Amino acid sequence: MTNPVAVVREAFERLQQGDADACAERLTENFIVNLPGLPEPLHGREIWKFGVQAMRDGFPDLQIAIEDIFGADDRVAVRLHFSGTHTGTFQDVPATHRQVRFTSVDIYRVEGDKIAEEWVSPDMMGLMQQITVSL
Repeated sequence: MTNPVAVVREAFERLQQGDADACAERLTENFIVNLPGLPEPLHGREIWKFGVQAMRDGFPDLQIAIEDIFGADDRVAVRLHFSGTHTGTFQDVPATHRQVRFTSVDIYRVEGDKIAEEWVSPDMMGLMQQITVSL
């Protein structure tokens, strides 16, 4: 039996290396994305890759660090720390060249050796304040 924590950790290692395609290969075909504020989940690897690309477009040097990771049964919880420089447009906000730092607490469901579903809770308010509030 595959270790779900190892599956999620490996996916994040590939993402940190900048290989979104290799990371997406660690997702099931019908990957489910649960985002705060959306009434229904989103489905598919391409949706996930779109979100990753949006982050990379806004923060090309984005670094992701796993602060905590643990699992039970088929679920894995991860506390993440993100940091980077806002050098591209992100959610219609032009580049500010500011350094940003934010966190996210995410839960993943693993099927075999692939990630089947995610529930993400990034601190988007904190991130947006860093790139929109005048200094």
